[in-house]
This record gives sequence, C-alpha cells and structure tokens, in this order.
Amino acid sequence: MQRSSRSKFLLAVTGLVAVGALAGCASGGDPSATETVTAPAPSPSTSSSSSASSSSATPSSGASASAGTGSDGSGSDSAASSRCAASSLAASIEPGSGGAAGSVIVHLALRNTGSTTCTLQGWPGVSFVGGGNGTQIGAAATQEKSSPHPTVTLAAGQTAVAPLKIVQAGNYSKADCSPKTPDGFRVYPPGSKQSLFVKNADYQACASADASLLSVQALVPEGQATS
Repeated sequence: MQRSSRSKFLLAVTGLVAVGALAGCASGGDPSATETVTAPAPSPSTSSSSSASSSSATPSSGASASAGTGSDGSGSDSAASSRCAASSLAASIEPGSGGAAGSVIVHLALRNTGSTTCTLQGWPGVSFVGGGNGTQIGAAATQEKSSPHPTVTLAAGQTAVAPLKIVQAGNYSKADCSPKTPDGFRVYPPGSKQSLFVKNADYQACASADASLLSVQALVPEGQATS
C-alpha cells in the first residue's frame, strides 16, 4: 500500500513536468528569453561633390546675353560694394584716335554723376540699338580681353573711358550686312545688369549678327587710353 502511494506521487510529478514542457514548446520556448539581433555593419559612406552653375539673367531691354552685362575683372565682394552703379553714371561717345581705314575708334566715356567715390573695372557691354524701343541691332561688341583692365577709381565728376572700335558697315555687302541706322548704343557698365543709352546716329549698324562691327577695350582713367 505504501509503495502504491509513492508510485502514484511519482507519476503525478512526472505528469506535471511533461505538461510544463509541452506548454513551453507551445509558447515558442522560454518566455523570459530575449532575442538579440545584431545590426549589420554600416557600409562605407560615399562622398560626392556637386558644382552649382550660375547664370546671368538676360536683360529685358532687347540686348542679347553677350551684351547683357559688362565683364568685371575682380569678382570680389569688396569690389562689388564700391562698384559704380549704372544709376550713378552717365555715358557718352567722345572722339578717339580716329582709327584705321574702314573703321573708327571712339572713346566710350562713363562719368560718375554721384556724390561718392566708386570704382569700375573691366569691359563694358556695348551694342547698337534702334526701333525706338531699345531693340538690339546685330552683334554685340566683342571684348578685347588682352587689353589692360585696371581698377579705375572715380571721384564725383570723374570719367573713365573705353576705346570702342566701330567698323564701317560699308565693308560688308548689303546682303551680308542688312544695314540699318541705329538710335544709338546700349551700354552695360562692368558687372551691371542695368544699362545706359547713348543717343547717336552717326554710324551705320548691320542687322546681320554675322557682320561684327563693334569691339571694345577695358575701361581706363580718362587721358590714359592708348587708342
């Protein structure tokens, strides 16, 4: 009788252990266990550089992009802060060296009409305009980059000049030139998107952009132009 009770007790304990094992299997294992996930090592970073392109807006005055602004030789912020604004300049065409056969060289003059000192450096943008509305006629002036381009400091009332070569339209056939009488010149000071108008009908323009009539040197102080 005593052995029978002990056997029953052992069977009961064994049954409880078996039930616990089955419950553990049904729940996916030990409920207190924590799964550790190792993140993959980061791949080496790839650095890339991008260059931003800048572009100048085309003026609304009818001038082409090539005549839209003059060329500034400095490009520094300090130079830009003291640069003569178009609103403080007056442009005119003055006698030059006379030029050679088939062309004439005049001086494009920019005078400081403001009350403070300012600077100019580089090549003005120049083109013939007409039609009574500032429409560009033909090709804009080529800029002679080989010419000296010093920084010109202008006190109030002082003037800088740029030699401007004008080829006679008669050097081209009418078919190649399509001659027109302009109202004058559109002038962009170096680094400026604003233009000045010089009224002048003394020269013939060519409507064809293939007939290049104008070329301009950099600005220099008045009295120092070599041509």
